[in-house]
Amino acid sequence: MEINEIQRKYIENKLKILEQSKFRSSFHLKKELKEYVTKKGMSQIERHCHDFIIQKLAPYPTIKDGKQTPMKGHPVFIAQHATATCCRGCLKKWYKIPKDRPLQDREIKFIEAIIIEWINKEMAK
Repeated sequence: MEINEIQRKYIENKLKILEQSKFRSSFHLKKELKEYVTKKGMSQIERHCHDFIIQKLAPYPTIKDGKQTPMKGHPVFIAQHATATCCRGCLKKWYKIPKDRPLQDREIKFIEAIIIEWINKEMAK
């Protein structure tokens, strides 16, 4: 997943801000999810991430907004809650992405990038 230097700095800054949230900072990848990432490989995790975003977050209207992302079961789900990319309400609050339209391609790519960056940071711990 390619991102430019400006996007990288924005993501790093946003992750630091999210770490200050008691709720967002409470999410971490447990051992079994880290093992899952290692077993599947990051390219497979990136595909899963893309599929989840396209199916559950990108469409408008979003089905079950606010409840479409489980709180456990997959590294991407955990990352979505940690990065406030779990529902359209959080995207509006944290990133100013409007709720009343489908996500644009650039927004999808950004969401994927911040999720993958968070997972990479967790894997390095």
